[in-house]
Amino acid sequence: METARKLAILADAAKYDASCASSGAGKRHSLGSGGIGSTEGMGICHSYTPDGRCVSLLKILLTNFCVYDCAYCVNRVSSNVPRARFTVDEVVQLTLDFYRRNYIEGLFLSSGIIRNGDYTMEQLVEVARCLREEHRFAGYIHLKTIPEASPELLAAAGRYADRLSINVELPTEAGLAKFAPEKRLPAIRGAMGELRWRIEESKQARAPKPKAATTPAAAPKRRAPRFAPAGQSTQMIVGADGADDRAILTMADNLYGNYRLRRVYYSAFSPIPDASRALPPQAPPLLREHRLYQADWLLRFYDYRIDEIAGGRGDGMLDLDVDPKLGWALRHPERFPVDLNTAAKELLLRVPGLGVRNVQRVLAARRHGRLRVADLARLRAPLTKLLPFVQLADHHPRRSLDDPQALRARLAPPPRQGSLFDAAAAA
Repeated sequence: METARKLAILADAAKYDASCASSGAGKRHSLGSGGIGSTEGMGICHSYTPDGRCVSLLKILLTNFCVYDCAYCVNRVSSNVPRARFTVDEVVQLTLDFYRRNYIEGLFLSSGIIRNGDYTMEQLVEVARCLREEHRFAGYIHLKTIPEASPELLAAAGRYADRLSINVELPTEAGLAKFAPEKRLPAIRGAMGELRWRIEESKQARAPKPKAATTPAAAPKRRAPRFAPAGQSTQMIVGADGADDRAILTMADNLYGNYRLRRVYYSAFSPIPDASRALPPQAPPLLREHRLYQADWLLRFYDYRIDEIAGGRGDGMLDLDVDPKLGWALRHPERFPVDLNTAAKELLLRVPGLGVRNVQRVLAARRHGRLRVADLARLRAPLTKLLPFVQLADHHPRRSLDDPQALRARLAPPPRQGSLFDAAAAA
């Protein structure tokens, strides 16, 4: 099979994996080393770093052959799809060729399970080793790791890759047993624990040590090798097994706390050809995936609890009509209005429409005078969402919070079918 045909098959097969962001990688380049690649430049998968840079990754599978029969996976052993497999050298050459053409800045490499976990992991590690050691590639590498692989192979993967990820796939053990019988949650957690231990050990070994008195003849010590400096991530499929949003967020919160994951990615289930009858015939609304990402952000950066985020409807599901932060505020009108000129940071972070960055700006600005509506406008804050919940020197919401349902209707109007007259008015 020609390489171009393999690329078409294996790039398409990789599109279902959402956990391929390159955020968190340290700055590294090949200038002066005679190698190739960089994690710093601007660059067929687009990801975004914490500072807003867009980076492009070659996102492919080593092969879509797989001995597992996960019901939700288009590459399962019983699936009737075209199959292909790259050699190690083909992946290496593709990565270098795409990089030289300025198409990509790095590689995201996953694979179906060939023979067994160790054999597959050996192939993935060999790609990364060849890029790093033989071609001195300094660009970004993200490897999808196999939970069943030996600790020695996981250790080797972390030496060459910037980020490692192990997909937990479904949020409950019962869901895995039903839809992915070959996978075991304890094995996934064990592999995640192994990666966490090695990542933390590497950070401690590489941390600057206090300077001590040394003799002039003392030789400088070689710095400890890095291990997956961009951490580890995972993915959960949303809407395949009937798990509610509370269960999904509870699993994510557990993974963040116990394994120090950088990110949990949520991927809305997509119906696949020749699907099992046990799977839902339709995909969940994409807005549900979006709400989970918003809730995930509240857990990680705003100190919300699971009950505060997913406790509004009583069925464990997030409200699709309003974002989780606004939903909490509408359920707790007694906590508002918040005086932006005096409130503590913890209260400011609870105000709908105020993000972490704008909260920092509010705290800095109010040192120089009392804030007014015009000051918020200069921050480009969403005033329509913000003003019903805050008090300023020249603004008070009065009785807006007395009727949360009316306020909700105003902030989240029901969708309606557009018309030609709307388009004419806009023109």
